[in-house]
Amino acid sequence: MSTLWRSRYAQRTLGIKSSTIRELLKLTQKPGMISFGGGLPAPDVFPVKRFDDACHKVLVEHGAEALQYSATEGYEPLREMIARNISRYGIFAKAANVLITSGSQQALDLIGKLLINRGDRILVEAPTYLGALQAFNVYGAQYVPVPVDQDGLITDRLDSSLRSGPKFMYVLPNFQNPAGVTLSEGRRHQLILLADRYGIPIVEDDPYGQLRFEGEHIAPLVVLDRDNLRRDDGFTLGNVIYLSTFSKTLAPGIRLAWMVAPEDVISKLVQLKQGADLHTSTFNQYVAYEVARDGFLDQHVRLIRQVYRERRDAMLHALEEYFPHEVTWTHPKGGLFLWVSMPEGTDSHALFQAALAENVAFVPGDCFYANDDHEGSRHMRLNFSYSEPEQIHEGIRRLSLAVKTQLRSHQPSIASHP
Repeated sequence: MSTLWRSRYAQRTLGIKSSTIRELLKLTQKPGMISFGGGLPAPDVFPVKRFDDACHKVLVEHGAEALQYSATEGYEPLREMIARNISRYGIFAKAANVLITSGSQQALDLIGKLLINRGDRILVEAPTYLGALQAFNVYGAQYVPVPVDQDGLITDRLDSSLRSGPKFMYVLPNFQNPAGVTLSEGRRHQLILLADRYGIPIVEDDPYGQLRFEGEHIAPLVVLDRDNLRRDDGFTLGNVIYLSTFSKTLAPGIRLAWMVAPEDVISKLVQLKQGADLHTSTFNQYVAYEVARDGFLDQHVRLIRQVYRERRDAMLHALEEYFPHEVTWTHPKGGLFLWVSMPEGTDSHALFQAALAENVAFVPGDCFYANDDHEGSRHMRLNFSYSEPEQIHEGIRRLSLAVKTQLRSHQPSIASHP
C-alpha cells in the first residue's frame, strides 16, 4: 500500500474495520460448505419472473423517466405506496415523511451523519446489528450497551443508562439481528415512557417486521410514541425515526429501503443524501413499484413466511436432535436468525475454526457487541433463511461435532465458570 496515501487518510478512518461477516463469508465459498453465516434471504423465493415483467414494462412505458436523474426524496408513487402499506400497522405517514435510501445501510449512515458528533454516546442493545455499529463508528460514536433476553431489550436496566445522556437509542424490536428475539409489548410501552421522560429519541430499525410467522403482531415503537404524545393529528410523527427495507421482502440486490420521520428531519436527511449519491437508483425504484403493486407484495410475503417458518423449524428440530444439553438457543417467531449460547469459557472463534473443518460456518457472537464485551465470545448467530431444510439438518449435525469437540477440549475452563 502506498505510504503517501496512507498518511493522508482522515482521522475517522483509524478505527474502521472490515465487516467480520463479510470477511468470514470469504472462507465459506469452498465446495461442500454449508453456511449459516450470512443474513441472506432465500434466493429461491426471489420473484424473478415478476421482476422480468416489471423491467420490460418500465422500459416500454417509462423508459425516459426511469433512466433519468430524479428527486432525492425518491419516486413519489413508491413513497405513497409505502405510506399506504405501513398504515396497516398503525404508522400514519404521508409521502413527505418517507425518504427512499440505497438499502438500510445508507439510512444508518445518514443517521450517523445527522446525529452523531465524535464522542456522542448511543444506547444500543447487547448484542446488536453489526452494520449499525460499522455505520456509527465512522462518526466516532461511543456506546451504552443494554443487554437483551428472550423478551428483547431489558428495559428495567434502562434508567441508569439513560441518565448518562445518550444522543439516541438504536433498537431492533422485531426478530432482532442477531439474537432473533422480539421486544415484548409491555417493554415497548416502558421504553417509550422512559424515552419521553429523559428526552431521548429512538431509531427503530425494522427490516424483519413483516416476516412474522408465529404469534400476534405488536405495535411498532413509532406508533406507541405517537399514542403516548397524544397527537391530535394522526399524521404528526414524534420522537422515533422508523427504518424498513425491501431487501427481505423483494430482493436485497435492488438496494431499496426507506426512512419514516417528521418532515423537518426528512428535509435535513435529504440534504445529506444529496451529498452522498444525489438519489437512489431511479430505475430500481420504478421497477420495485411495478413489482410490489396490485397486492403482489402481500401475496409474496405470505410465501416467504411459509418458507422461513419451515426452515426455522428444521433448524430448531436439528438443534434438539444433535446439540448437547449445555447449549441453549433462542426460539425466534420470525425473521432470519437464531442465537446460540454456549457455556461460559467457550471460545466461539476456536469453535468457528473447528466448524470450518467440518465444512459448516456461522458468525461468532463477539462482533455484535459494541464495546468488545467478552460475553459475546460464547455465542454464535445462525441464519436459517438461506439453506433448504435438508441442508440445515446436515449443517447442524456437522456443527454439533465441532461443538462437542470444543466442549470436551475446554472442559476445565468451562467448569471454572459455574
